[in-house]
Amino acid sequence: MCRSIKTLRPPVLPEEATEDEIRAAALQYVRKVSGFRAPAAHNREVFERAVDDIARATAELLDGLEVRGHPRSAQAS
Repeated sequence: MCRSIKTLRPPVLPEEATEDEIRAAALQYVRKVSGFRAPAAHNREVFERAVDDIARATAELLDGLEVRGHPRSAQAS
């Protein structure tokens, strides 16, 4: 996988991942899979939609994970 995508869950990160960190990881993933650093104008909409979808799925994943030995966030309680 792309080496610039970092682990976004505790205890690897001291705090919950920010929206910016999640979006950056999603962008790196879409770049890697598509082979484009920046899409051409005719591909921009589908590229951005993929980044949004992956960022949303990543946030849901991180929110749902239970990491033993690490307290859940106040939101999850």
